[in-house]
This record gives sequence, structure tokens and C-alpha cells, in this order.
Amino acid sequence: MKSISPKNLKPMLTGEAEIAFLDVREHGQYGEGHPFFSVHVGYSTIEVEVLPLVPRKDVTVVVMDDCDGVSERAVRALQKLGYSDVMFLEGGAPGWVSAGYTLFKGVNVPSKTFGEMVEHECMTPSLSAVELKQRLEKGEPTVVFDGRPEHEYFKMSIPSARSCPNAELAYRIPALSLDSETAIVINCAGRTRSIIGAETLRQCGLSNPILALCNGTQGWSLSGFNLNYGTHPGSLPSVDSQARAQAAKTADNLIKRLSLPKISPKLLEAWKKDSERTIFIFDVRTEDEFSAGHRPDARHAPGGQLVQATDQYLAVRNARIILCDDTGLRAATTAMWLRGMGHDVTILEEDMSKLVSPRIDYTDGCMVIDAPLVSPEDAFGKVANGALLVDASRSKDYRSGHARGSVWITRSRATNLDYRFDDAIIVTGQEQSLIFGVVCEFLELGYKNLSWFEGSLKIWSQAGFEIEQTPNCPPDQECIDFLFFVHDRHDGNMDAARRYLEWETGLLAQLDDQERGIFQPPQSNLTL
Repeated sequence: MKSISPKNLKPMLTGEAEIAFLDVREHGQYGEGHPFFSVHVGYSTIEVEVLPLVPRKDVTVVVMDDCDGVSERAVRALQKLGYSDVMFLEGGAPGWVSAGYTLFKGVNVPSKTFGEMVEHECMTPSLSAVELKQRLEKGEPTVVFDGRPEHEYFKMSIPSARSCPNAELAYRIPALSLDSETAIVINCAGRTRSIIGAETLRQCGLSNPILALCNGTQGWSLSGFNLNYGTHPGSLPSVDSQARAQAAKTADNLIKRLSLPKISPKLLEAWKKDSERTIFIFDVRTEDEFSAGHRPDARHAPGGQLVQATDQYLAVRNARIILCDDTGLRAATTAMWLRGMGHDVTILEEDMSKLVSPRIDYTDGCMVIDAPLVSPEDAFGKVANGALLVDASRSKDYRSGHARGSVWITRSRATNLDYRFDDAIIVTGQEQSLIFGVVCEFLELGYKNLSWFEGSLKIWSQAGFEIEQTPNCPPDQECIDFLFFVHDRHDGNMDAARRYLEWETGLLAQLDDQERGIFQPPQSNLTL
């Protein structure tokens, strides 16, 4: 089994060759500290998650753990899937630190760090929550757009804010024919999408005053103002033929000004045949537009989220990224930011609105559980006769409710269980992908008397299991699949919100020269 030292890996992450650096720890462990260019693909669900993130199986893959043996197990799992050039990082996360390199706390770190750099380099104008509230109360011409996905808007939103995800802003706002004196304010939950959304409009040449709301919904709450909860996003601003033509013109201007590369469908087909390059094709329109028709080889990735959480869509550095939409504007604005983050991005010259095709299921065939499926009722009977019940649900779900007597388990900690190999074991949980991972691990360890069923509190109760809640079990330190500081800030914890915002604004200072050199924000639109 091959390994690589931190010293040898570090320059490869900013080199020209393709490489995937996967952190295979649980999500909470990853969020507490990971290398800047690592991508989370937890060992618990690695077989299900890795293919869309690393589609070319002969690309170089490096996996990292806590120096606890999980990397070696992840290497074997990837090799079983057909990945041929896989190695583990010597010393894991502790070894990375010992080599003198930084572990970054949080999630979507490159995207969020880039947002901070954009604000600094482009001098994106902003206003505080107090200033925004004063504008609204005085009746100063102001519109507020929430640049997050609709489900995040529904969870919490600023009163008067209208939902319009980031990639849709430049495409749809001109269709509203706002007075040029009306200020446009973009907000998110924190900072990044506010900055990127506002700067997108500025880069596209809108004449209105454009501002990012400093610290988003968290800043609004920290200022003592109330948020709305459960507000339906409503319809996006409609785009007629005239607005579409204007969007295409704006796209052409942006493409020319920033020298964004384009590709024809014919050349794309030739690129797809190149076995030595990884290629990702993303349709950056809305979910409804994608569902109505798209290329069969394209995955849906709303442009705003592709910029905000790039590491959730691809894990291969230096891969080719192809973006497509209808007018070219959403692809162009997305390409502008991804190229600024150091990615190889090209815009496809093809109108997606004229296509009709099924989507690709990347998980098909990857999750076949090699153990008998039993009914919840049969499982109850087996447990009554001495079978062991293990629950592979997420730790927070297990705390909220589980079958009494069941033992919580994560795949990476399966070796810690003191069971005999001939024990009858039933694996259950609320997500089949997590059950799959645990069953795979048990089989790898040598357990033979296995069965499984997927359940919920209602299903377990109906089968005869008594349900119990354990708010402190597993204890916080064992909830390695949950990142507390990211979630607590949205649950009324103002101290958590302050810490989160301090973390975001402090990201730039943690970069070394190699990491910083990857980012090249676009120059300010001098026509403004």
C-alpha cells in the first residue's frame, strides 16, 4: 500500500497535474481542522459519495485520516471500486501539522476564503444590518435579495428580502426594471454569498448602487433584529424574450472582458474521449429548468452553490470544468468566480433550454448491501432471541430517538466493538447509505451473521421496539460526524454566530503563499 509524506504532497496540491486529496474522517472531525485543498469524503459513505466527485478512476488519489488506520481501510475500499492510483497521507492530520502546515477549521473553506479576498481586492461596498434597517424605515429606495438556495431562505430570512439565488441575480434582476437610484442589497447567512452576489452584479455593469449586507442573517440577529422563519420563497423574477436577449449580451460582454474560454459541443465530445483528463459538466440553471431538459452527461449544480461549495461538487484539482445554461450569463458569472479560484473552466456554447433527457444516477450499482434484508418485525424477534442491534444513524438522530438497547455506531469506529464474529448482528438506521457502510465494514472485519433493515422512529415503534431519547449519548466528543459550531449559530446561539463570523474573516490570514497564489479575483469593472 502506497503512502506519501506531507512534504511531498503539499506542492502537488498547487501544481498542474490532476490530484484528489480526500479527507476520509467523519464530518465533524473534518470540520474541526483539515488541509486547505482537501475535500471531505467520509469513510462511512465513501462508496456512495466518491464517484461523482472523482469520476476518473486512474487519477492520483490521496486519503487522509487521524493516523488511526482509517486511511488504509479507505484505500482498500477505493481499490475495490477500481481506483488504481491511491495512497494515504503519512501521519494523517497530526502529521500534516507536524510538518508545519495549517489545518483549517470549517467547511467550504476555499470558497469562503476566496469570498473574503474578493471583498478586499474588488472593494465590494457593504452596509451593516443597522444601516439597512434605517434605510428601510426611512423609505429610501432599497430592495433586498437573498442569494441563498430556497430551502435556506425558508429556514430563516430577513423581513422584506426576496429569494433569488446568486447565479440568478444578474440574469433576473434586470427584468424587474428597477429605477437606477434604487439600492440593491444582497444577503446570505454570513458573508460569502453576500459578497459574491453583490460583486457579480457589479461585474455585470448594473448601474444601481449595489451593496453586500455585512454578516447576513447572523449580522441581522446580532444587531437585535428579528428574522422571519418558514417564509415561502415565492417565484423568481420571470425573464421574457427581451430580458433573455439582454442576458446574452451581458454574457458576451463579460466573456470578452475577462477572456473566459468557450467550447463547442463538437470539441467537447473530443475532450470527453481524453482518458488522461477528468471532466465535469455542470448545468448551472435552476432545478426546474434542468428537469425540463438537459444534456445527458450534465449534472445539475446551481451556479451560486457551485461557487459557494465547490468541494461538494468536485474533488479533482486541475480537472476540466464545463458550464452550460441557455443565455450564457449564468455560466459566465459562475466561470468568472471558479476561474478566480484557480479552476480550469470553460463555457459550453449550447442552448440547454432546447434539450430533453434523463439525469444520471451516479449511485446506481454502488450501494448493494451484501447481507439479508429483514423486516422490522423479524428484527424485533431476532433481538428478543439475543441478536445485537446496532444503529448506524447520524449521532444527532440517534440522540433524538432510537430503539432501546441499540448501540450507536459509525463505520470508522466499528473496530472498537467487542463482538464475537459469530454473533447475530442486525444493522439498522435512518439512512441506507450509512447502513451500507457499516455492513461493508463488518464483512471486511470477518462478521458473518449479519442482517439489516432501514427504519425510522415510527417503523421501529410499530415493530415493537421501545423508543428512547438520549440527549447526551453519544457525548459531544464522540459525535465525530457533527460539526457543532457551524450548526449552533442558526439555533439562536449568538456566541456561536460571533465565533463563526470571526472564523470567516480570519481565513485569509491563515493562507500560505502557495495557497494564496491560486486565487486570482477578477479586476473591478472599470465602467462602473
